[in-house]
Amino acid sequence: MNRRQSVVDMCYRTKVGDSNMVNVFRYFSVFFVSLTLFSCAGGGGEFKDDAVVSYEKKTISHLDIDSDVEDDFKSAIVLMQQDKNAEAVTVLKTVIEREQRLPAPYVNIAIAYNRLGDTSAAEENLVSALKLDIGHPVANNELGLLYRKSGKFNAARTAYENAIKEHPDYLPAIRNLGVLCDLYMHDYQCALQQFEDYLELKPDDKSVAIWVVDVKRRLGK
Repeated sequence: MNRRQSVVDMCYRTKVGDSNMVNVFRYFSVFFVSLTLFSCAGGGGEFKDDAVVSYEKKTISHLDIDSDVEDDFKSAIVLMQQDKNAEAVTVLKTVIEREQRLPAPYVNIAIAYNRLGDTSAAEENLVSALKLDIGHPVANNELGLLYRKSGKFNAARTAYENAIKEHPDYLPAIRNLGVLCDLYMHDYQCALQQFEDYLELKPDDKSVAIWVVDVKRRLGK
């Protein structure tokens, strides 16, 4: 595996330390805001980010959400912050048992399962989240990563494209789709389009700028 392939597992998920909870996306048709912060590890350039989806009260005001459910949901986020993923799964299961209208608990339990190495349970819960919101950006991005790792490249592409269709400024899916098209599907026109779209939104990303030059070279441009 070459160096560029080593960065393909960039999760573009969310770190949720108390000082890092930055509201970036208000993407969900109901209930939630995705919190994102990108953190690049040194050396190999791999992204080691984690993800959480959190409540935003004003977007759920029209729903009757049990306060105990909300409290347990928040407790699960704290457990995930502490890397206590097995405990978080246990709490999130009880949340889902009581409240099944919301995609975020499914997304978060999927992330916790994935951290624990249970990719089957992670996939199952991401699919459940997408049944509630087919364009959910975090759920699609997470599912795209799972499918890419298992060699289901067409399914991964569909997941990324579903995220981008609903949320065209969602950088994780744009970049991950570009990497998928470039390294795994060898669709260089697709890769170039995604990398250029990404740079329009994040022009200071030098790595992607280099990738654009490389893809153009291979396309003879």
